[in-house]
Amino acid sequence: MHPDRATTPASAAPSGPELHAGSDFLHLDIADAPRGGRAAWLADRLRVAIADGRIAPGTRLPATRVLAGDLGVSRGVVTEAYQRLVEEGRITGRGRAGTVVVSAPVPAAPPAAPSTPPSPTTLFPPAPGSDIFDAVRTAPARIDLTPGVPDLAAFPRADWLRAERTVLRQLSAADFGYGDPRGAPALRRAVAAWLARSRGITVDPTDVLITAGVSQALGLLAQALRADGIDHVAVEEPGSLGVRQHLNNWGMATPPVTVDAAGLRVDELVASRAPAVMLTPAHQFPTGVVLNGERRRQVAAWARAGGVVIEDDYDAEHRYDRAPVPALRALLPEQVCYAGSVSKLLAPALRVGWLLVPSRYREAVVAAKRNADLGTSVLPQLVLAELMTSGALERQLRLLRRRHVRRRDAMVAALTAHLPEAVVHGAAAGLHLTVTLPGDVPDTAVAAEALERGVKVQPLTWHCQRAHRPGLVLGYAARTATDIDEGVATIASVLRGLR
Repeated sequence: MHPDRATTPASAAPSGPELHAGSDFLHLDIADAPRGGRAAWLADRLRVAIADGRIAPGTRLPATRVLAGDLGVSRGVVTEAYQRLVEEGRITGRGRAGTVVVSAPVPAAPPAAPSTPPSPTTLFPPAPGSDIFDAVRTAPARIDLTPGVPDLAAFPRADWLRAERTVLRQLSAADFGYGDPRGAPALRRAVAAWLARSRGITVDPTDVLITAGVSQALGLLAQALRADGIDHVAVEEPGSLGVRQHLNNWGMATPPVTVDAAGLRVDELVASRAPAVMLTPAHQFPTGVVLNGERRRQVAAWARAGGVVIEDDYDAEHRYDRAPVPALRALLPEQVCYAGSVSKLLAPALRVGWLLVPSRYREAVVAAKRNADLGTSVLPQLVLAELMTSGALERQLRLLRRRHVRRRDAMVAALTAHLPEAVVHGAAAGLHLTVTLPGDVPDTAVAAEALERGVKVQPLTWHCQRAHRPGLVLGYAARTATDIDEGVATIASVLRGLR
């Protein structure tokens, strides 16, 4: 009996190569086989594919009837080819499991020596390149205290699966086609309701654009602004290196404007003559400062005089010791481009965000989104909409706030115990703390040495275009209290050794 237990006689199989030109399987073309040696030819093609790894161990081969029909040969040809490989120990018959490859591919050359990972010193240059976050993200560390990541272990898997099943039960076949490039209507409605409840923003769902996170939103905005003659966007100083790099990649100059204890210095913004500004007013990155009432009024006056505000509502949901701050977009709908996402609430891997723009930019931004990808993946949008409308997302936020505040407190306690000379900034909200350090030891050197000892952090000066006091940006949301204490103790030890 041949490997896949077929018993139909060969005469019952399709006859004549004229029925089929070939097979998608390994791109086999029976016309290449010699007339009297088809079984040997097929066995050789399979043997070579197993040897070079195109057919991996564990792969189930096509049933003899199926492959014979595809090739337009008698079933006996395929049976004989398979039998030869069985005898050579390359494949085996496993009953109902079919015919399975069991031999490993033969390497064409000795495997290359593993590449040496970059040293921590090269990972923390004073002037990081555009690929720096990719490099740091993949660098191994025992304790990762880099900012910007929520507690990924808290992702609501059960709620997500429940919402996914609900969505799949309701979908029609037509729903699996191409969607609206602006986003699934269900999610646009859910986002509009979410923003009204949590951020005080009144927006028609038809004016919500769904994006692949805030990063894509910035790229779409950059294209629309450049078409409007704007090629300078002022940014906060200190301010997010990643945002600055992204705007630069889209051809935008990013002049720095100082952030102090009250937020962005609007007098500097006016003096810069920049036509647009990028702000994180609810929880400034990386300092944690909230744009105060007087500065908000000044920004509003500047915007009404013709300026464009890009508002990244960074970490707005994660607040612990202060009242909520309304979004600028709620006050200035025709002057503010507003971007948000679920990266800090659920997981960055979802790559789902939203963008609201003044009416004069809406058509250009939608066109840029359509040209970019025809629209964000629809199924995750619909599942997220179900989470928002069912109340599951609010429950997740309440859980995260309780967990994050405990970890924030653990980091403050660790800093008090191990680094009492450091000044802590931004503890009232968010997923990270910023600390400024005593002395003049470069924070890039501190970060490099900490990584040598298994603790990953970000140097504050990365997020500065001008000279700035050294410091560190420390994420706490994704680590346990024990990890946080050990990580901060390691940083303190590094500082003592570098002084």
